[in-house]
Amino acid sequence: MAATAAFRETSAAEAVQSAFPPPPLSATPVDRAAWIAAFHHVRDETERRAAPLSPEDQQVQSMADASPTKWHRAHTTWFFEQFLLREHLPGYAIYDERLHYLFNSYYVAAGPRQPRIMRGLITRPTADEVAAYRAHVDRSVDALLSQASASALEAVLPVLEIGLYHEQQHQELLVTDILHAFAQNPLGPAYDADWRFPRLQSAGGRAELRRGIVPIGHAGEGFSFDNESPRHDALIQGGTIDRALVTNGQWRDFMADGSYARPELWLSDGWIAAQAEGWEAPGYWREAEGGWASMTLAGIRPVDPDLPVTHISYYEADAYARWAGRDLPTEFEWEVAAREDLLPDAFGLVWQWTRSAYTAYPGYRPVDGALGEYNGKFMSNQFVLRGSSVATPQGHARVGYRNFFYPHQRWQFTGLRLSDARS
Repeated sequence: MAATAAFRETSAAEAVQSAFPPPPLSATPVDRAAWIAAFHHVRDETERRAAPLSPEDQQVQSMADASPTKWHRAHTTWFFEQFLLREHLPGYAIYDERLHYLFNSYYVAAGPRQPRIMRGLITRPTADEVAAYRAHVDRSVDALLSQASASALEAVLPVLEIGLYHEQQHQELLVTDILHAFAQNPLGPAYDADWRFPRLQSAGGRAELRRGIVPIGHAGEGFSFDNESPRHDALIQGGTIDRALVTNGQWRDFMADGSYARPELWLSDGWIAAQAEGWEAPGYWREAEGGWASMTLAGIRPVDPDLPVTHISYYEADAYARWAGRDLPTEFEWEVAAREDLLPDAFGLVWQWTRSAYTAYPGYRPVDGALGEYNGKFMSNQFVLRGSSVATPQGHARVGYRNFFYPHQRWQFTGLRLSDARS
């Protein structure tokens, strides 16, 4: 299937609809066919996203933060084998114990692992052998879901569900990681020559944020990651939030004012990072004849001033807000505005930096076991992003979703919108 199938233009409303709607975990009798269909929908999407890539493309690791496509395909398979099959399918024989060292990521309780910065050195198994591993695990999950008793499924389905959302996270990383790799290639290869960035939905303006105490976090219906709970009250100071995202044209005004060379606009760590990395423009921008160009999934293209700026770090977003005399919204302001349908471009374009540090909600406790390492141990030195991006699989976005990255990172589709808080 062509790569464009994974990246068709969608509206904000479509972006938050589930693309694989399994019944609620509490539904009885369990709809086994729906769960099996959901499993194959997600697994097939990973392969669709990998299909345009050669074996050589799938092998490359362009930096420590990125992983090879082949590794993403194998790691998501390991996840189901490690947490679902070996725990819940009686008599299941591990496909190859050696793969558990190669394709564990950061689950310390699950055993030792290949260092992250060395994932690109895993030339064997080959891409075709990883495909065989995926097929074996898929058949075994089918057997488990078909044969397990109703009581056994009570333990199986929650693990299956988190595995589906986990794989969707890696589908997004698969795309952003290969874009970073292609950006290092002087030929500027295209992942999909027909890919186009979706157009902005909002014409601009500001939405009012009312002052008050509001409930924040997962309301208890549908799936959520553990870091979206517990639901709790938060204070909204009031003010406004922009309906539209900051565009490339607006960012060029920031650049034209010499802002990358003005230390008074930058956090100290941000200034150090910008100087050390030689930042003069967003990630993937390069000077070209007639203006700026950018590396995109379609290859090198002229920068469109009307599209949202992307591939910027938190430090850059913070400096831009200071230059504009504005603020970045808190994650709570963003969530309230999105729930009230005030942000037409909340989903499906770029993840939006907030000024909220990634920390635990009041009363948060990680789940027991190795899966408890999924989110909680990363709640330090990172910032929250809200929304979703053009690379986010359809059905993965939620209003309460808390993405998080370190403030210097910018290889994801990260952008911003501005706000004004009342004093």
